[in-house]
Amino acid sequence: SIPPCSGSSKQSNPHIRKEPGSQMSPFLRGELKLKFGCICEIVNIYPSINPPTLTAHQSNRVCNALALLQCVASHPETRSAFLAAHIPLFLYPFLHTVSKTRPFEYLRLTSLGVIGALVKTDEQEVINFLLTTEIIPLCLRIMESGSELSKTVATFILQKILLDDTGLAYICQTYERFSHVAMILGKMVLQLSKEPSARLLKHVVRCYLRLSDNPRAREALRQCLPDQLKDTTFAQVLKDDTTTKRWLAQLVKNLQEGQVTDPRGIPLPPQ
Repeated sequence: SIPPCSGSSKQSNPHIRKEPGSQMSPFLRGELKLKFGCICEIVNIYPSINPPTLTAHQSNRVCNALALLQCVASHPETRSAFLAAHIPLFLYPFLHTVSKTRPFEYLRLTSLGVIGALVKTDEQEVINFLLTTEIIPLCLRIMESGSELSKTVATFILQKILLDDTGLAYICQTYERFSHVAMILGKMVLQLSKEPSARLLKHVVRCYLRLSDNPRAREALRQCLPDQLKDTTFAQVLKDDTTTKRWLAQLVKNLQEGQVTDPRGIPLPPQ
C-alpha cells in the first residue's frame, strides 16, 4: 500500500510552484488516484536523498512509480495534463543527487527516462516547458559525471532540445549558455577518446552538428571543436556507423564554410 503523503516528508521540493485556484478537469479527477500514489512514492523518499541513505528497496519502489509516470508522459492524451501539473519538477531533486551507489544511479536513470519519454514526442509544448526549468544544467552535470547509460540519456535529452528551433535559439542566446554546453561536450569527446562508446558518441556528434546550424555558434565552434572530431581518433569506433560518420563529415564541412562577419550574437571572450 502507498503511505500517506501528508506530513510524511520533512523535506519539501523547492522546484514545485504552488498555484492556488487551479482547476482540475474531469479527466484529471479520474486519474487522481494513480497520480497521487506515484507522487506520494516520490515525495516520501526525499528525506533519503539528503543525506544519501536511499536503499535498494526504496529505489526499486520509487522507480516503479516513475515507470508509471513515464507512460503518462509519453501518451498523447495525458501529456498536456502531466506538464500542466508540473510533475517533471518532482523528479529534479533526484537528478541533483551525486551518490554513485546503485540505488541512486538507478533512480537518476529512471528519472531521466521520464524526461526522455517527454522529449521523444517532439512536441513544442514539451520543449517550451523544459526551457522554463533547470533541465539543461542538470543534464550537463550528468553528462559530465554520470554512468555511461545516464550520460547517454541526458545527452539524448539535450539533443532533442537542440533539434527544436526554440531550444537551439535558447542555448545560443548567450555566451554563458553556449560555452557551458560546448565545454561539457568537449570534455565528453576527450573521455570518449579514452573510453569509446559508439552510442554515446552518436548523440554527442549530433549535438555538435545541430549547434553548427546556428551561425553564431558555428563561428564559436571553429575555435573550440575538439581535435579528436577532426582527425581519425574515432575512425575505428565509427567504421560501421554510416549515420554518425555522415553527421561528422557534415559538421566539419559546416565549420569550413564561409566565415560569419556579423559581430552580433554570441560575444566571444577577449583574446
